[in-house]
Amino acid sequence: VLILSTAFFYVVCTCDEEPFEPILAGSGYCKWFNVRMGFGFISMTSSEGKPVDPPLDVFVHQSKLVMEGFRSLREGEQVEFTFKRSSKGLESLRVTGPGGGPCSGSDRRPKGKAPPLKHHFKGIIDHH
Repeated sequence: VLILSTAFFYVVCTCDEEPFEPILAGSGYCKWFNVRMGFGFISMTSSEGKPVDPPLDVFVHQSKLVMEGFRSLREGEQVEFTFKRSSKGLESLRVTGPGGGPCSGSDRRPKGKAPPLKHHFKGIIDHH
């Protein structure tokens, strides 16, 4: 809806979008991360260069992690990130390791079906 006034244009949003929230920078460490579900929480210890005490929880989804391969965080891993406030709380937008490098990630992988044995022994059992 566009409402015209004598000297100004006013734009009125009639949609269900959340109001604009600024994007902020933070740092901290991984509080916990579920590799099977692909999400967890960061304990933010610094926001915009200022200490946060006690630390605040910031939601993190694997899609926001900057790293190659399987994306996850190791408990206690130091991270830097951008975040915003949403209707659900604080959520990360982009998560890196210290200095903007890639995240290290967890050694854990989700449990699932084991690959077929034939694949592992290719060449040994294929000659029969």
